Amino acid sequence: VTCLVPHNRAHGREPSSQTPQRRPARGPRAVRHLYGAMSFMDAREHGSKVGSAGVASAQNEAIDRRERLRRLALETIDLAKDPYFMRNHSGSYECKLCLTVHGNEGNYLAHTQGKRHQVNLVKRAARDQHESVNGPVALLAARKSKTQPRKTVKIGKPGYRVTKQYCRQSSRRSLLFQIDYPEIDAAVTPRHRVMSQYEQKVEPVVTCGTAYQYLLIAAEPYETIAFKVPNLEIENACGQRALVPHWAPDAKTFTLQIFMNAGG
Repeated sequence: VTCLVPHNRAHGREPSSQTPQRRPARGPRAVRHLYGAMSFMDAREHGSKVGSAGVASAQNEAIDRRERLRRLALETIDLAKDPYFMRNHSGSYECKLCLTVHGNEGNYLAHTQGKRHQVNLVKRAARDQHESVNGPVALLAARKSKTQPRKTVKIGKPGYRVTKQYCRQSSRRSLLFQIDYPEIDAAVTPRHRVMSQYEQKVEPVVTCGTAYQYLLIAAEPYETIAFKVPNLEIENACGQRALVPHWAPDAKTFTLQIFMNAGG
């Protein structure tokens, strides 16, 4: 007959009437068991050492990062100078750049340190730079900007002769202007233009009336001279509206002939 002996008695120990209780484990495993369900910030507030708790989740890390950024922004940023900070009628705070609503100033400051706000700042700076060069404001400023005249020392007025001419065949009258420029530079050619009475600023329009127009001839370093001629249509012999200029560089004489259409 086989005798069954309990395991404990076989080793010389009496069987225990009570089930032995398991002692709590000690060491890093116990720490992980106790703080596994505790967040990183909770463990830090309870006074545990850094690194003794479990690995923080991504959500806890984001919360801790936003808290650190909020505290840093409160110390360094002045909301009064922020152009995108606005308080609405309900007491909340809005970011005019990102069109977001925040419950308090700390939440707004944490938003300003985030990726979305920083990306929008870069986009706004790039757009402002593009508009400053090619925008409507820059184009309007370019149109309004006037070309500054060159400041050269004038040596006086040139000598001139004016001859009145009349053609019997075509019954047209003409004026011949001859201006002498003995001190003109070799690379300079005299220029001329016709100016109406409303463009000039020497004589009042009321005084001179509408019966005259002005012929201007300029060449540096001489002063610009103007001739008051009748306000008639200027045309050449072919019937086209034009002037007949001629510059003689050897004699340094500028000749300009205009034909006046008396019937115009």
